[in-house]
Amino acid sequence: MTLFEEVDFNSISFLVILTLLIAEIILIRYLIISGAYHFLFYKFLKKQFNHRILDHKPYKQNQLLKEIYWSAISGLIFAAFGVFMYYLWTIGVTSIYTEFAEYPLWYIPISIGLLLFIQDTYYYWIHRWMHLPSVYRYFHKIHHKSIHSSVLTSFSFHPLETFLQILILPVIIIFLPLHLYTLIFTLLLMTLSATINHAGVEIYPKGGVWDIFSKWVIGATHHDHHHRKFNYNYGLYFTFWDIWMHTEYEEKKEKKI
Repeated sequence: MTLFEEVDFNSISFLVILTLLIAEIILIRYLIISGAYHFLFYKFLKKQFNHRILDHKPYKQNQLLKEIYWSAISGLIFAAFGVFMYYLWTIGVTSIYTEFAEYPLWYIPISIGLLLFIQDTYYYWIHRWMHLPSVYRYFHKIHHKSIHSSVLTSFSFHPLETFLQILILPVIIIFLPLHLYTLIFTLLLMTLSATINHAGVEIYPKGGVWDIFSKWVIGATHHDHHHRKFNYNYGLYFTFWDIWMHTEYEEKKEKKI
């Protein structure tokens, strides 16, 4: 019997301890992934990727410490939602399944694509809303204090923004059938994508099929433009909505040429 099978949802103290434990795991995993990514491209492969680093200026004083602080709070909120989603699963209201035979194997990549697209669509519109002058200063400003973003910027949000970001996930698992391993894989992919987009080094090659990939999938350059130009490039994973809504900074540059 695992720890999660012994969860007593009637015990507030147990739920608090469990949430804190999961939050600690999330933060440690986040720091390890972020640290390893930074070391890989800024130290180990520095010669090969030095020309792909988007900004060689040093980070602002105490920026990284502040990002860790806000990221730790985000991790706590993610953990609380994780416990809540597990509760939804135990009472049978989610569409999560554990047997591969329940759906064809070809459905797994489709379900991953649907999850990412739904989340991307949700995030695009709340992200644009958070950039309204009457809204921006209350919470989204915290994230944009990192104009020169780092690997630690990816979880550095005001608690209310973190809450809004994760709010869509319980809704998704209620209505969209997902294999448990698919959900876990996608959560890891989300963390990796956020790290890639904020790390300040463009890792995607240029030319051939990679140009098509970069046109539709967000990378470090695309999101760096958002942090610097502010009113463009609102997408999370894909550029679809930015292109459709004409908020793509790259599109604006092409028109000027």
